[in-house]
Amino acid sequence: MKNSKFKTTSFFASAKLIIISAVFLACPLRALCDAILGDARLSEYLPMLAGKRVALVVNQTAVIGSTPLVDTLLALKINIRKIFAPEHGFRGDAEAGANVTDATDKKTGLAVVSLYGKHFKPSKTDMADIDVVVYDIQDVGVRFFTYISTLHYVMEACAENKKQLIVLDRPNPNGFYVDGPILEKNFSSFVGMDPVPIVYGMTCGEYAEMLNGEGWLANAEKCDLHVIKANNYTHKSQDKILIPPSPNLPTMAAIYLYPSLGLFEGTNVSVGRGTNIPFEVVGEPGFKENDTEFTPHSIPGKAENPVYKDQLCKGIYLSRFANDYIKNSGQLYLFWLTGFYKDATDKAKFFTPFFDKLAGTDQLRKQIEQGMTPEDIRKSWKPGIDSFKKIRAKYLLYDDF
Repeated sequence: MKNSKFKTTSFFASAKLIIISAVFLACPLRALCDAILGDARLSEYLPMLAGKRVALVVNQTAVIGSTPLVDTLLALKINIRKIFAPEHGFRGDAEAGANVTDATDKKTGLAVVSLYGKHFKPSKTDMADIDVVVYDIQDVGVRFFTYISTLHYVMEACAENKKQLIVLDRPNPNGFYVDGPILEKNFSSFVGMDPVPIVYGMTCGEYAEMLNGEGWLANAEKCDLHVIKANNYTHKSQDKILIPPSPNLPTMAAIYLYPSLGLFEGTNVSVGRGTNIPFEVVGEPGFKENDTEFTPHSIPGKAENPVYKDQLCKGIYLSRFANDYIKNSGQLYLFWLTGFYKDATDKAKFFTPFFDKLAGTDQLRKQIEQGMTPEDIRKSWKPGIDSFKKIRAKYLLYDDF
């Protein structure tokens, strides 16, 4: 892969330079976070697990120090009956969208029930032999990242089966802003179930409180919910995620870029799946306004059949931009999306049907097709965002940005 300086004559680079300058004049760097995660606060929730039959909703991020949560709890003689695994699986080694099957964990001998296989929601049978569910997963604060959909369904199952849910809370690395269109009911799917913007600025614990409080669970039922807060965290914090939350979000740059680049998954443009820099680059074969080249290949567990597999792509390398702008801007960056559409030679093939599900509406696609500017598109989001912020404020557990 080659990298060079951004060409300041291009549409994309010119937009970047203007906005970066404005950000550094207006936005102070956020403070580094040294949070104590909810799962590390054992004394707060072990009494609730004593003598109970327990299920864990966890993946590879559920670690206390260097020890998986499941091993810690087993060593403390907690009666763990099963593990519910989200997208990417219990070990976090399945690629996005890959079917995850039920299994037995080789290390612990525990049954692993997939919530990204034959069903997304724990069944009555799944819940019959447990008393309490513990949810401990590192999220990235983006509506189409499916861990919050798993949380939604687990809460419904707990409510319907009269089981307690304990959420071990964690910082949200994108929890320092709220932005994007609000999901419309007709576009609800597993990549967006609730009427929230693309970036909702809440931890999983706060989000769970909102699902309960707003009556968004099926039949407006309420879950017996307990949130174990993270200490030393605010929504102004800058958080470094040590364990990648999914195979294709391996770096903080990718996590910061994901809210903006994730929408490209509903287009014919590559976001670098099948390379060693997924979600840090965007491009396609023949793209002219490029400063880098990359060739996607099949990578087991990460990208079996990536867009433009084995084809040379030209595009834009964005890691530095993520750290210089995205994490301090407090907004989605639409210039790449509108710019790639503007330069597309066959605009009829640019969007796929998946785009509207990711956006949670068909309005964003139509606005781009009509040639609206990113500024005007953003103005159209404001009423929805303002209304959502009033809802969000009721459930915040930490100081806001």
